[in-house]
Amino acid sequence: MKIVIAPDSFKESLTALEAANAIEEGLKEVLPHVEYVKVPMADGGEGTVQSLVDATGGTIEYATVTGPLGEKVEAFYGLLGDGKTAAIEMAAASGLELVPMGKRDPMVATTFGTGELISVALDQGVERIIIGIGGSATNDGGAGMVQALGGKLLDEDGSEIPFGGAGLARLARIDLSQLDKRLQEVSVDVACDVNNPLTGPKGASAIYGPQKGATEEQIKVLDANLAHYAYVIKRDVGKEIKDVPGAGAAGGLGAGLLGFLSAELKRGGDLVIEAVNLDQKVSDADLVITGEGGINHQTIHGKTPICVASTAKKYQVPVIALAGSLTHDYTNVYDHGIDAVFSIVPGVVTLEEALESGYENMKRAARDLGAVIELLGTGSLSQW
Repeated sequence: MKIVIAPDSFKESLTALEAANAIEEGLKEVLPHVEYVKVPMADGGEGTVQSLVDATGGTIEYATVTGPLGEKVEAFYGLLGDGKTAAIEMAAASGLELVPMGKRDPMVATTFGTGELISVALDQGVERIIIGIGGSATNDGGAGMVQALGGKLLDEDGSEIPFGGAGLARLARIDLSQLDKRLQEVSVDVACDVNNPLTGPKGASAIYGPQKGATEEQIKVLDANLAHYAYVIKRDVGKEIKDVPGAGAAGGLGAGLLGFLSAELKRGGDLVIEAVNLDQKVSDADLVITGEGGINHQTIHGKTPICVASTAKKYQVPVIALAGSLTHDYTNVYDHGIDAVFSIVPGVVTLEEALESGYENMKRAARDLGAVIELLGTGSLSQW
């Protein structure tokens, strides 16, 4: 028997690899002779770099870059096992969590550090870059990113516009003649699970500006500035990006990546599945076990367990999901390829207790699951 173990991280408790290790350890107590294949997963959000590195035998690399407010921060990216692919989480350089609550200001926050991370990855000679763009502190449309990569965003006097969403109002012309030439040799895939356009009532500023510290008045300014930015990009670069679904992701970084790096926006889970070659690993499996911290009504919208289940079902492989918490409406996952769902929490506990005991709870739940598989004795299961 072959069991593929492909969970996401259990946030604040277990990385995806730790979750997979716990599941394997528990199953082996009852099913020691089964072939186990561990594939740490993610959906493009926080933890994606770590999961891709763990799944491919890659390494985490560190670099000092410019933070959202211009300060220096220690960021990271992943060099995957093939040595030709880099994985970046923009939040590591330009994320909201890097800015204290009282200092959050999308009028000045920049994606310059994300561009610096891309440049450092290019120094490794990679041929492909995967970028997860969730959790941004910025609303600059990726202007800082392209500046870090050699692009010139100039005002009427020929000077570089200042950092942040406010600076876009001064943009007069774009000069990409000094943009890093190495970008022409790499493909850039963006993990983007939102469909927001760049501007308007569902755009970057209106929907995500408030959580980044923007007032109602600032949201209007930021939205108008992004519209101006899109106009100049269309005029000077020849790219129409304002209404592209996903352009508004990460404060408009989606638009910047489309406009300047000719990136492709893809569902995060699909990108990870491709990068870790999940199809090949599950094609001859007898069972797939996946999971994440919480399974609820949002799980069916591109979260890891559903992406894994969709892959498994192409090969008619049954799928079991383990979760820390289940909401009353979690059963909608049964219509999307998951055959059974179990909580790993043994009883009524506090959230803190559940997080601290994640590994043991996972191992115990997996051991019990293994016992059920053995007891059922379906087909030749009783021989394993």
